Amino acid sequence: MASKKVDKRQPQKKQGDKFTLYLVIGMITLVVLAGVGAVVAKNHASSNAPLPSSVSKANGYGITFNPTAKVRVDMYEDFRCPNCRNFEAVNNSYVNSLVRTGKIEAVYHPMHFIAPDSQLTAAAAACAADQGKFLEMHTALYVNQPTTAQAAENSAYWTNAQLILLGHSIGITSKTFDTCINSGKYMNWANNINDDAASKNINATPTVIVNGKTLPLATDYDNKAFTKVLTALGVK
Repeated sequence: MASKKVDKRQPQKKQGDKFTLYLVIGMITLVVLAGVGAVVAKNHASSNAPLPSSVSKANGYGITFNPTAKVRVDMYEDFRCPNCRNFEAVNNSYVNSLVRTGKIEAVYHPMHFIAPDSQLTAAAAACAADQGKFLEMHTALYVNQPTTAQAAENSAYWTNAQLILLGHSIGITSKTFDTCINSGKYMNWANNINDDAASKNINATPTVIVNGKTLPLATDYDNKAFTKVLTALGVK
């Protein structure tokens, strides 16, 4: 099982309302908590595991957009990680705009170690990717991340039924999506994400890497600083 360590560095305050809201299970209030990291253990990854759309071993099994773009942004996250939610709160709209316009190669690595349902949410996001709705599901999972009053950080919250409902709320209508979640199709793929991250000594979330350089947490939580990094690399 994964063990956890705590990174006591604090995120900066939210830089404006840049997070698209999907109000399905209930919009949550951004709570600034101490950063959370983990030492990620092996989780029985399988080279034969089904892979979601746009995924390859070469990219650390991450869900990839715009593979020919000159600037690459790798984002290691956990959908139950409070500080990943903080990163998204200040950078989601900006990153999504760059992805949709093809200005960056974005590689999303949904890890799982925070809570028992972290793996389930990662797999659900992959199911959404097959339907062309990864970015929407990605946003919705963070907007609807449970508050501590709804579920303790390390306890389970999401169920298959809730995740299916969330997918429907962002416009997924295919029954294939429902089956994908209920069958656990991408659970082993999520293990591959963890194992690949561990092999690279990536043991905390969020970890954001731009063209091979890991950004400091202060930059992750500051939209102006984060934007400056990409602008300096020619992203306009």
